Amino acid sequence: MVRRLVSADGRSRAWVNEQPASIGLLRRFGDALVEIHGQFESHGLLDSATHRGVLDAFGGLDGNRAAVTAAWSAWRAAARARAEAEALLARARAEEADLRAAFEELDALAPKPGEEAELARARAVMMHGEKLVEAMNAALAALTRHGEVENSLRTAQRALERVMDRSEGKLEPVIAALDRAAVEAGEATSLLERVSAEVDLDPRALERAEERLFALRSAARKHGVAVDDLAALKADLGRRLAALEGGGDDLARLARDEQATRATYVAAARALSAARTAAAARLDTAVAAELPPLKLDKARFRTRVDALDPDGWGADGLDVVEFLVATNPGAPPAALGRIASGGELARFMLALKVILARTAPTATIVFDEVDAGIGGAVAAAVGERLARLAGDLQVLVVTHSPQVAARGAHHYRVAKAEGQGGAVLTSVSRLDAGERREEIARMLAGETITAAARAAAESLMVHG
Repeated sequence: MVRRLVSADGRSRAWVNEQPASIGLLRRFGDALVEIHGQFESHGLLDSATHRGVLDAFGGLDGNRAAVTAAWSAWRAAARARAEAEALLARARAEEADLRAAFEELDALAPKPGEEAELARARAVMMHGEKLVEAMNAALAALTRHGEVENSLRTAQRALERVMDRSEGKLEPVIAALDRAAVEAGEATSLLERVSAEVDLDPRALERAEERLFALRSAARKHGVAVDDLAALKADLGRRLAALEGGGDDLARLARDEQATRATYVAAARALSAARTAAAARLDTAVAAELPPLKLDKARFRTRVDALDPDGWGADGLDVVEFLVATNPGAPPAALGRIASGGELARFMLALKVILARTAPTATIVFDEVDAGIGGAVAAAVGERLARLAGDLQVLVVTHSPQVAARGAHHYRVAKAEGQGGAVLTSVSRLDAGERREEIARMLAGETITAAARAAAESLMVHG
């Protein structure tokens, strides 16, 4: 639903499906929804860019076109993959010396994830090793002095267990506590002995840890990554070098893929071209049959299907399509828009539209003065074809011909009159059945409407 409101001061507002829209948006909608063919304005089929799609729709070539589009996409994807791999390989080969030096440096360093934190902890322990060992030795001495604390706790536990049944249960919590204490004391002693054994008081060990930590952090700064990411960087460099060594094979495979997808596209596009050529012949024959009744019997219509250069190939195939016409015998066919007479052009478009009605992309066609310069049987033929076209599309016609007007399902009278101050006003009024007959009779008889004119109007409206 397209709606536009023009106020008395000349300002206007527009809506599409009740949403505000700009005039530019309305113009784009108009090109998609309505075709206009008249004395002074035409668009739609006059744009040769639409002819290929119109021919495909007429020929029922949607399946062929979809196959070509899919093949084109596959070919383009394969071409991009080959080009990207080629560029990557060229870049990698230019950087090969740097890549190999960096990989060898990291391979010799052999970094491991989490190593930095582990070394930092070990260094902290070694820096305070003497104090730690002294404190641990003192603790061990306290735990093992006089036969060990654990043995003393067990001795006390056994002594209480011998008289536990005489204590009315009062000694059970004490015995349980002694048992827990003995277990904890034994575990503390074992842990302390193990930790004490792990403390390395060798000054060289501290020096080695610091050197290793410095080497890792220096390499991380050099390559712009975290220390924990050095191992991943080394793996990535290895993969890039491996790809470099096998890059020629990959490129050859990708080139084969590209050639295969190109061949698939060309085969599908050639099949579409053949189908277009056949459809063009059918269209030319059908349009030719419509021309004589419209007083265009000397005109010739031709659908030209030309092959594009490879640079012009695309998702729509290998062809460019254009509708051509020659209105005079012996004249070479030219583009539709070069027909001199506006009325002639409108009738030519009418013939074409009658053939293409069921495949038309637009829902509404406006014909302005399609009956210019004709009358009698030709006007009746125009009216008959407009009515036939209106069975598939919405058709609006501006006409002075009673034979054409009689075919309309609805009528609006457009009139001009002089208003106050000499201003010319244009009015549009919808006609009922009686008014329709009177207007057609006026078109037949002129200012004085006779009974015969009314009868003729009635006959035209009934019999078309």
